[in-house]
Formats: sequence, structure tokens, C-alpha cells
Amino acid sequence: MAGREERLAVGVLFGGIGEEHDVSVKSAREVARSLDPDRYRVHWVGITRDGQWRLCDGPDADWTGSGGRPAFVAPDRGVHGLVVPSGDGVRTVHLDVMLPVLHGRLGEDGAVQGLLELAGIPYAGCDVPSSAACMDKALAYTLVRTAGIATPDFRVVLSDEELDPAELGYPVFVKPARSGSSFGVSKVTGPEELAAALATARVYDAKVLVEGAVAGSEIGCAVLGDGADLLVGEVDRVALSHGFFRIHQEATPESGSENATFVVPADIPASDRRRVQEVAVAVYRALGCSGLARVDLFLTPGGEVVLNEVNTMPGLTSYSRYPRMMAAAGLPLPAVLDRLVELTLARAGR
Repeated sequence: MAGREERLAVGVLFGGIGEEHDVSVKSAREVARSLDPDRYRVHWVGITRDGQWRLCDGPDADWTGSGGRPAFVAPDRGVHGLVVPSGDGVRTVHLDVMLPVLHGRLGEDGAVQGLLELAGIPYAGCDVPSSAACMDKALAYTLVRTAGIATPDFRVVLSDEELDPAELGYPVFVKPARSGSSFGVSKVTGPEELAAALATARVYDAKVLVEGAVAGSEIGCAVLGDGADLLVGEVDRVALSHGFFRIHQEATPESGSENATFVVPADIPASDRRRVQEVAVAVYRALGCSGLARVDLFLTPGGEVVLNEVNTMPGLTSYSRYPRMMAAAGLPLPAVLDRLVELTLARAGR
């Protein structure tokens, strides 16, 4: 066990201005329960809904009010951490590693990753290009197709474009191209529903994806690691009672989804399980992922594996899929976080 003075200085970013603010806070609470205080000296930085950065005692504290102090990442590499204004000037907080526990827009899309690159602070998870590529579903589909990986049929509709409903074969899913979870997603079963679905998606992104529905089971795969050294978690299956899977839309997701449960390990044949894991790894590598990601896929009745989407900072809440899949493979969240820190430091040559 390291002495208290030898602990790594770990920053944890959480909150954010995107639609997944609440999910990020819940993920950070699980991280708080899982980081070993004998190994890490944790500095918590919450980002409020309106974009204020607050150094605080953690995600359970009154960090948006009197429990938080203004702070920000310094792009000056000489600081290598946080700048905290005070009454008589500023003080700095050195960071060895940053865990950006942020989901969705301005969290997983490369924006924060770019800031941390400028600051020279090693950070967990995907880099700028892979974060941006995975966040943009249309771009991700295009890239993985070049690697021979199946995707849904899709087309992109920009803000200044119209789409003739008669051109489509239904059902289709209409979704923001660059948004998290299932915010703004609609299932369209006929031409008369298309205009409303496009308007709903455009609340979250001017770039909209219209993709053909894939007949099959929704399957997830957790991946952890860099390069050839990858750990693949157990595969899960989303069991739907009705409708389509809409994560984080419930008022109290901790008590379960209104139409979905998760089967871990997935109740699929061993050959399909291996194929799903192989495709998930191929997707991870094709998109240049590092650190961790959850790869969501479809498994068709004929055994074809089709990409759905990639989450480069998947939810780490008590009810999230990624930690469940890793735990089922024998790696609980504290061990996942330890491994992430080790990977981040190794990537930085430390």
C-alpha cells in the first residue's frame, strides 16, 4: 500500500452542459465509491449546467453552490493541472491523471479531450480523433464500413435539407448524429411521422441520421485496454417488453427501465457471443479507441453482427451496462478504474 504522500493526484471531471449532466453526476458518485483513497488523492471538478467549473469535495457535496470554488484546467503546460482563483491571486493544483467522467456532447466528442491535450494532462479514455469519430454516428458508420463491419442503412439530413418521406422504407429510426443516450431518438413507422421526428432530433443536433431498422437483438460489449492488450467483458442483451430501448429517459432509472431489462451474460449461443466480441474489438480498433468503450451492436436472427453505436465514456452508474459487463467478467469497477489509471500513465510514458 502506498503512503498517503505517494498517492497519485487524480482529477475527476463530471457534470457538464449537455443533456447527460445528471447521468454524469451519478457516474461520478459510483467513481467516488470505487477509487481507493490509499492510492489516489482525488480532486473533484464539477461543471454546472451553465458551464461553470467548480472545485469541490465530490459529487455528493453541494458543489454547485457554497460547496464549490471556481477552478479550471490551465492550458499552460507549466501548470499541469488546475488553476484556482483566490482572494490574493491564484493557486495551482497539480494533476497526474484526469478522469473525464463526462457523457455526451462536450464530454465524449473530443472537446474536453482537446483541452486536456493542450494542458499536457494525461487523461483516461479515447483521444480527440476517436472521441469525435465515435460521437458522430454517421462518421463512425462510414469508417467501420471500410473495415468490413456491417452497419444499418443510413442517410444524413443536414439542417438546410429536406427529406421526401416517400423515399424511405419504414420503419426507420431518426436520431441526432451527435448526441448521447437516446435523447432525441424516434422510431418512425410511416411517412406522416417523419417531420415531427426530424424536429425532435434537431433539438439536439443540426445533423440528423435516418437509419433503417435492424431486425435482431440489441447486444452490448464492454472493452478495456489499449492496442493488442484488450480485456473484453461479458456480453449483455437488452430484453425489451415493448417499444425501443430508451436509456436514461426514466425519472428514476435506478429502479429499472419501463420497457427493458439487461441479461448479463447474454442468453445467446457461445458461437454468437464470440462473434459479438470479435466484432466489438474490430470496431474499437477501426475507430482508434483507447482506454475503454462500450460497443453496442445488433445480432440478427441469421447471426450477422451490425454496429449500433460506440460510447467512449459509458455510464458508470449503479445501473449502467458497462460496469455490469465487466463485473460479470470478474473485474469490478474499482479494478476497472485502477486499470484505466495505469493505461493512462503508460500511454503518457510515466
